Amino acid sequence: MKYLGMDLGTKTLGLAVTDKLGIISSPYKVLRYNNVDELIKEVLNIINIENIDELVLGLPKNMNNSLGFAVDRTLNFKKELEKYTNLKINLVDERLSTKEAEDFLINLNTKREKRKEIIDSYAASIILDTYLRKKG
Repeated sequence: MKYLGMDLGTKTLGLAVTDKLGIISSPYKVLRYNNVDELIKEVLNIINIENIDELVLGLPKNMNNSLGFAVDRTLNFKKELEKYTNLKINLVDERLSTKEAEDFLINLNTKREKRKEIIDSYAASIILDTYLRKKG
C-alpha cells in the first residue's frame, strides 16, 4: 500500500510518499498555491502518477491540544479533497513536525535558503512516519 503524506500551510503543501510497501517515507515535493481548487487538482494528479492508495494529512493542533484556525483550514481542505477522491484520508497530530524537520535539516548542514524551499516536504515525511509507526 502506497501513502501520500501532506503538511498543509497557508501558501504551501508539503508532500511525502512511501515506497510501494508503505514502509519507508521520503520527502516528495512542496506545492505552492493561491487557491485550494488549483491545489486539489495538483494533488489528484500526484495521486494518479504515484498510484497512491491512502492519504495522511497533518492536523495542526495547538500545543495545549486545542483546535485553532489552522485546524479549520485543514479540515476544510480534507472536506474539499474528499469530493474528488474516494481514498481514505487519515488525520495525524502534526505538532512540532516542522520544528523536527528544521532540526533535521540543520543537522545535515542545509543552508537556510534551501531549508525554506524543502522544509514542508520533510515535515510531511515526519507526519507520514508518525502515521506508519502508529499503524504498526
